Amino acid sequence: MTKKKIFKYGSEVLRRKSTPVKKFDKRIAKLAEDMIQTMYSANGVGLAAPQIGVNQRIIVVDTEYSSDRYENEKPAKAKNPLVMINPEITYMEGEMESFEGCLSFPEVFFNVTRAKKIKFKFQDLKGLEHEMTAEEDLFCRCIQHEIDHLNGQLFVDIAEDKVIARSELDEHGFANVDSQPLA
Repeated sequence: MTKKKIFKYGSEVLRRKSTPVKKFDKRIAKLAEDMIQTMYSANGVGLAAPQIGVNQRIIVVDTEYSSDRYENEKPAKAKNPLVMINPEITYMEGEMESFEGCLSFPEVFFNVTRAKKIKFKFQDLKGLEHEMTAEEDLFCRCIQHEIDHLNGQLFVDIAEDKVIARSELDEHGFANVDSQPLA
């Protein structure tokens, strides 16, 4: 496993729509391993392939592992990463406010609105299809956040309060960054 560079807000790769994975091979397995290593090294709970410069529809998530980025969550100590290839949300219900951060926005946190309940499908490293439901927890928020990355959307695009988001960005070195959402 190799720790990769995480691309920061303003990098063009974060605004591109990712392409589906069609070939489930050793290269994809290695990419997933590198993503997991990178996520843990950065103290994250999720990572999308575009964040390491690869515009393919792959995310890794582990909301059970301890991360001090989310102090109000009570994660476990064991690592339990989940690799999702070609993930897609198939159902959304309700709304919840979510205090989020992003590894591509170091130290930046603010509130966004997310769906309260989601159903989603994805493929594993062998290409087998799976369906899951998530509701009102960090896992639910994380899945939505990472799938947004695959679509070129960033959490700054859905900030509850644009003034607070801009202040957070300015305070953490992103004052002059211009990164427009996809049309």
